[in-house]
Amino acid sequence: MDSSNRRHTNADPVLAQAAEWLDEGRRIALATVTRTWGSAPRRAGSHMAIAANGDFSGSVSGGCIEGAVIQTALEVIESGTARTLEFGVTNEMAWEVGLACGGRVHLFVEAVVEESEWTDR
Repeated sequence: MDSSNRRHTNADPVLAQAAEWLDEGRRIALATVTRTWGSAPRRAGSHMAIAANGDFSGSVSGGCIEGAVIQTALEVIESGTARTLEFGVTNEMAWEVGLACGGRVHLFVEAVVEESEWTDR
């Protein structure tokens, strides 16, 4: 393992994967659950890293929601503009759309850039 990968070994697995992708020069976005209401599959703070080629790591909910989050993340990577998303369903519709336990989920999706990209701006 080279030194760039060694610095990520104690990190959260999703964030470690995101850091590895950045080390490889890949463009990525991070989706984070910021709030939930009612019953939701993942708690606030859960996250998913998405690479520009569609690879992803982690989970923010499940079902069709994650597909929509990945699509939004790809758009965010291209535009550089962060977005917020909110998904919610009635208990009757919960299984149909992939929120098996109902509730609502609010997410923040942002592009992640290397420190050198930040300082160049």
